Amino acid sequence: MTERLVVVGGDAAGMSAAMQVRRRRPEVEVVVLERTMWTSYSACGIPYLVGGIVDDIDDLVARTPQSFRDEHGVDVRTGHEVRALDLDAGEVEAWDHTAGRTVRLPYDQLHVATGAVPVRPPLPGLDLPFVHGVQTLDDAARLIERVQDAGGTRAVIVGGGYIGVEMAESFAQRGGDVTLLTASDQLMPTLDADMAAPLADEARKVGVDVRLSTEVEGVEAAGGDTPGGTVVAGGESFPADVVILGLGVRPNSALLGAAGVELGVRDAVRVDRRQRTSADGVFAAGDCCESFHVIAREPVHIPLGTVANKQGRVAGINLAGDYASFPGVLGTAVSRMCRTEVGRTGLSEREAEQYGFGYVAATVHATSRAGYFPDAERITVKALAERVTRRVIGAQVVGREGAAKRIDVLATAMWAGMTVDDVVELDLGYAPPFGPVWDPVHLVARRLVKLLDGSPAS
Repeated sequence: MTERLVVVGGDAAGMSAAMQVRRRRPEVEVVVLERTMWTSYSACGIPYLVGGIVDDIDDLVARTPQSFRDEHGVDVRTGHEVRALDLDAGEVEAWDHTAGRTVRLPYDQLHVATGAVPVRPPLPGLDLPFVHGVQTLDDAARLIERVQDAGGTRAVIVGGGYIGVEMAESFAQRGGDVTLLTASDQLMPTLDADMAAPLADEARKVGVDVRLSTEVEGVEAAGGDTPGGTVVAGGESFPADVVILGLGVRPNSALLGAAGVELGVRDAVRVDRRQRTSADGVFAAGDCCESFHVIAREPVHIPLGTVANKQGRVAGINLAGDYASFPGVLGTAVSRMCRTEVGRTGLSEREAEQYGFGYVAATVHATSRAGYFPDAERITVKALAERVTRRVIGAQVVGREGAAKRIDVLATAMWAGMTVDDVVELDLGYAPPFGPVWDPVHLVARRLVKLLDGSPAS
């Protein structure tokens, strides 16, 4: 009988694994069960679709279900929502939304890539039709339809993390009346407060009403035939045609958890370096499972598309009978609020203290180009170094065009275990249109060297 691999989830971590098995072992039957109608899409592109930078939802799709079927022989079944796993019997139970019936599918090996789901706190009104998450292309399609049908552009964004900030920018670009509510005293809590401070000011410059330290109490419908409603927060009512939840995500691990598979941090699926779960023959990858933080040396849950693709590839290689391991993450991420770019990697100060590191932190203000060059923009770089080893353990960058991707230099330095002394000597490219002769990365490393040596931090 032909060996069968069943993959649950048809986005990055699922299809990466499926394609590795297909290429390495073409005799294996590969069946992918995906609850939406799309595969291999960029959820990170949804804010830019909403903002009109991306013209069409299909532009976010890297490869369609039909192309997987026709070109690669992968049996992709969209509209199939997996509802239960019987690990003892080796069987998946799914609901076929198109046919309106239950399907039971036996497997020899199982790969679970169910991603993450938006956090929805137990507040009244979050199930109203004008309240949206933005995790999948189905979410995006419903949101676009809602915005078009509502005829209004009053948007209330709940949450000030990456999703919240990017969605606020998107609605502002549409010319909407945008309010951003967050219970935190800063935007983007993964940044240190001093680095996040400019983001609220930037949002306000483009017309976003940013309300920090404002707890949302619930959402109320307008009533009658009037679309939309209000968000009640901080003792005020904010009118909204559409409400976007940007409160972060949690691992979509319920299927494996209910089947008895071991869960870990934040109830993410616990996996080893080969993406194997605690159940024989069952692998997991992507936002539903843990990663290993290479600086903290602890399991973490960091839901990023880059991580999902890499973990999926590793899982697929191992599912095919070869060997690969996933070494871990730094949590490197970039984003922007209009013209202000943001990058972060490694540990923030809060995280360094949480994990017990002895460290020094330095911040420098520089320019993205040579100071005399036209359009030279301000850039702020902050970095952390461990006291004893002098390793770089964290970094953040905030600034105008050309700022965010400088985080990649510092992420590379951390990945290689480089000290601040090593970073000072990095042979980085220089020309006035691209940076000063001492790049901001060099400057922050020099500042850290002086702090570690006990010299004046100049």
